[in-house]
Amino acid sequence: MQKKTGARSEFSAALHQVANERNLDPEVVVDAIKQAILAAFKKDHPESHSEEEVYDVSLDSGTGEARIHDSAKKDITPPGFGRIAAMTAKQVILQKVREAEKSNVIGECEKRLGTLVSGTIIRIIGGEVVVEIDAGKLGRIEAVIPRDQQVATEDYRLNQRLTFLMHSIRDSLRGREVVVSRADPNLIKELFRREVPEVNSGAVEIKAIARDPGSRTKIAVYSNQSGIDPVGSCVGQKGVRVQAVISEINGEKIDITQFSDDLEKFVASALAPATGLTVKINAKKEVAEVTAPADQLSLAIGREGQNAKLAGRLCNLHIDIKGTSERKEDTVSNDDKPQISDPNDQPSV
Repeated sequence: MQKKTGARSEFSAALHQVANERNLDPEVVVDAIKQAILAAFKKDHPESHSEEEVYDVSLDSGTGEARIHDSAKKDITPPGFGRIAAMTAKQVILQKVREAEKSNVIGECEKRLGTLVSGTIIRIIGGEVVVEIDAGKLGRIEAVIPRDQQVATEDYRLNQRLTFLMHSIRDSLRGREVVVSRADPNLIKELFRREVPEVNSGAVEIKAIARDPGSRTKIAVYSNQSGIDPVGSCVGQKGVRVQAVISEINGEKIDITQFSDDLEKFVASALAPATGLTVKINAKKEVAEVTAPADQLSLAIGREGQNAKLAGRLCNLHIDIKGTSERKEDTVSNDDKPQISDPNDQPSV
């Protein structure tokens, strides 16, 4: 074959154009063409094809002409093969290019897992929400929100635009799919990273998150740099930063507390808005025993035990709460609702 020293050949130019338009490696396109030619050869010339033989395809970089060779390097290309197999080869090429494109998209999305992405709801099928997301240089691609990544209190509507967390890649009957989330706690973390420069730069660190999606979230923040108030940085002047996050999650309440290595101090802070609490830590049992003034007991426990449960998850401890005038502990765990015992009264929380 004569070596091309001048301008790029027509075939080579077309090859690179297809690769560039679809953001593919040219070698992937060439491989697809070769596989298409072998598939067409097997289908249209079964009398010449042997399953035990290993075939090779050579492509003329100037004309794009394909030749088939057996393991002995003998040219066994059937007469008129190009015309007969053209349609078959075209279909296989299109299929391989689509598969390569999807694989490329999935690969790029895997690099972006755990980051924020904006998208628009385009379909709702069987309880799962299909969204079209902005994927940067890849353009707009489809992703899915499974039931377990949806927020029960949110009403999803067609053409609704939301911010999602790029959650994972899953295998389904439709092949590999991009999964995005509205319920993952890391959605809150990434929203704060976007809205709070100190979090984005690492000056303020989000140490822990406990979330009841659609209702309430508690986050613990910390900074080892002097002069930086981690809670104030996340709240922002007149609450502008935390309100920007809240608006993205449809009004879900957010409690911001300061992380501390002193577990007693951390637990008391995590149980805000309750104040005046006495905390004792049983490190062996991983239990925090909390005594609350009578007027702070309901605040510490929260409605249906939510405040205590979220605080327990935030601190990674089982929390037992009792009132100062009570004889029996009011136990609140991360799984059980609070049970309040009093000789004279049983208030509902």
